[in-house]
Amino acid sequence: MKRLFKFMVGCFFVVVFFSLCTGAYFWYLWSSNLPYIGSVKEYRPPIITEILSDNGEVIGRLWEEKRMILLLDQMPKHLIQAFVAAEDSRFFDHEGVDIKSIFRAFIKNLTTGKIKQGGSTITQQVTKSLLLKNVERTYRRKVREAILSLQLEKEFSKEHILFLYLNQIYLGQGAYGVEAAAKTYFNKPAKDLDLAESALLAGLPQAPARYSPVAHFERAKARQKYVLERMREEGLISAGEFDKALNSTLDIRVGGENAFERSPYFTEHVRRYLVKKYGRDLLYRGGLKVYTTLNLKMQGLAQESLNKGLEELGKREGYTGPVKHLTAEEEIDFRMKAIEEFASAPPKTGSIVQGLVAEVDDEKKEVTVQIGEEAALLPLKEMSWARKPNKDIPYYSGTVRRPSKVLKPGDVVLARILRKHGGPADFSWDVSLEQVPVAQGALFCMEPETGEVKAMVGGRDFSTSQFNRAIQSRRQPGSAFKPLIYAAALDRGMSPASIIMDAPYVSERNPEGAAWKPRNYKEKFYGPTLVRTGLAKSRNVITVKILKQIGVGYAIEYARNMGIESELTKDLSLALGSSGVSLMEITRAYAVFANGGMLVKPIFVKRIEDRSGQVIEENQPEAAQVISKETSYVMTDLLRAVITEGTGWRIRALKRPAAGKTGTTNDLRDAWFIGYTPGLVTGVWVGYDEQREMGDGETGSRAASPIWLHFMSSTLKEEPVKDFEVPEGVVFAKIDAETGLLAGRHSEKTLFQSFKVGTEPKEYSPKPTSARLGSFSQFDMDRDRDR
Repeated sequence: MKRLFKFMVGCFFVVVFFSLCTGAYFWYLWSSNLPYIGSVKEYRPPIITEILSDNGEVIGRLWEEKRMILLLDQMPKHLIQAFVAAEDSRFFDHEGVDIKSIFRAFIKNLTTGKIKQGGSTITQQVTKSLLLKNVERTYRRKVREAILSLQLEKEFSKEHILFLYLNQIYLGQGAYGVEAAAKTYFNKPAKDLDLAESALLAGLPQAPARYSPVAHFERAKARQKYVLERMREEGLISAGEFDKALNSTLDIRVGGENAFERSPYFTEHVRRYLVKKYGRDLLYRGGLKVYTTLNLKMQGLAQESLNKGLEELGKREGYTGPVKHLTAEEEIDFRMKAIEEFASAPPKTGSIVQGLVAEVDDEKKEVTVQIGEEAALLPLKEMSWARKPNKDIPYYSGTVRRPSKVLKPGDVVLARILRKHGGPADFSWDVSLEQVPVAQGALFCMEPETGEVKAMVGGRDFSTSQFNRAIQSRRQPGSAFKPLIYAAALDRGMSPASIIMDAPYVSERNPEGAAWKPRNYKEKFYGPTLVRTGLAKSRNVITVKILKQIGVGYAIEYARNMGIESELTKDLSLALGSSGVSLMEITRAYAVFANGGMLVKPIFVKRIEDRSGQVIEENQPEAAQVISKETSYVMTDLLRAVITEGTGWRIRALKRPAAGKTGTTNDLRDAWFIGYTPGLVTGVWVGYDEQREMGDGETGSRAASPIWLHFMSSTLKEEPVKDFEVPEGVVFAKIDAETGLLAGRHSEKTLFQSFKVGTEPKEYSPKPTSARLGSFSQFDMDRDRDR
């Protein structure tokens, strides 16, 4: 017996020994090369970079993983409880691995023959996300996961593990962590989530796509109910709180967390700058805070003003036709889709929608447009502009007299909802005929003293064209370039009262034997003309003669000093703006006049902070004196005359001190208005991308200045009226509008004009005689050629 007993004991110890060896072998095999958990101490996951406006509003977010780190004490208590109840109710009791859950999952996996459940705790989910990249469901990986989870629990507190989990977990729609998810689904920070919203998010980790409230709302609601039931069972909420949360309305707003569409051209320009300077990895993973100069209110007004101006231009150009024409079969499909669309989102007053022309009545002079299930009235007066484009018809003539000349049943058109129809019940709305403009435009606004860019619109619609016409485009500025020539002339000894002969000018013949003959816009010549009048009326020949007097080389160097960086033509056509420039650089040049002769560098980004709050870039205003204060003020005075007496007359409606200049190329391919008030300088460009001509009369005054006026009027509406400060070294004189001499008792028309001290006229204008023409010759250049 004793031998048998010893034999059995020996066998037992041998089995135990071999079992321990075998267990140790497999433990080593499965747990070897485990990741180092110390890396979790420095938790630095990819997080969102935010681009902010000048008052801290988000205008853009960039990410590789859409995540924002949030501390536990910044989360509502019910949000944390919801996730714990749904994912790991025994989280605060186990040590990283929940044996009960594992056993339950093991039995389930045995019955199915597959690894269907993992029985993972929150700690194990953190381990899997941060330390184990292999997502394959194998027992070896589960063992490694369990070992690491036990180590994590020994190394870190439960609170820290929860912090890692709630910031790391993927919750669908590209959102990682509860803060990004709250802003993604509800457009609010996590701290503002209520119980119902928290429960919805807590239901997502198991299968974010399956339970997505965007794609599968009913499934998401069912999962939310499960989370709330778990919270009630755990005693975390009362029955009343359960019922209230379950029955509350969920306002899902996917996409609202990203304001990129509010300033796309500006934000994209900043993004390109950041990628170039810091690289894509830091930008998309580093969680930068980028504080920009953009004013969101002004940006909205800029886009609104540009769109309004382009729509008006498009209507003057003529009707480009319906969106499409439908057959009878296609009409049925169109009506059904429209009914579904407008049932979920009824059109609002002012919105533009697609409608189907149902009836055209020439006798009543009206059109019936079907919008969803409703009928709308389109009267002739709201489509009278819609004549067919014709280059031979001036912009001021030609209106539609019969609706059938424009529309026919089956046409799909764009209609603006004007108002509820006040007449017979046959119609629900009154509408106007609209169209998508073909022309493009750009607007650039900055502060002349600081260089901060407050608004920038690079085109009509960023979604259809990302080309930024405010910065990337080079177009001929036409007469908008003339102020730089006049400023150079003032610094070359000329004065606003100098007389130039406005008469035909013929250049020397080129090698091909051709001569250049510049003409004024209206193809007239006006004889002896003040320099002041030459700029105000935008006389081409006068500007060419001034450039010839001061020299092309000098003018180019002068323009360079004022911030013009584009290549400039080295001939007299430079006077008429023949060289392409960007809207930003010519607006910057005008800022020199507005800023006492100081050239400033445009600033888009004020400050950049890294994820730790450390400032890694800060931009302060950079300014250099490039022309004198006296010259800049006299130019401002001359540019005010452009508005009070000349081509910029529409800007008088601003009813506050303003200076600026229109610009039009000879072939009407480009229209400009660059202008400023004390504190803001704004440039506007309008034209076609393919550089074709605009309609007759579409000058800078008609096509561009109304956009500038609408923007500046709206922007400055609540601002106090300010005037331009007069520097020392500037004097004013009352001069004769014809002779440029001091106004005398015989002067019929007089002007108050500023001068740099020493350049003002000293003689009084004499009594008009036929001989007075001789006094006009002081800056009359090459008179033989003028003939």
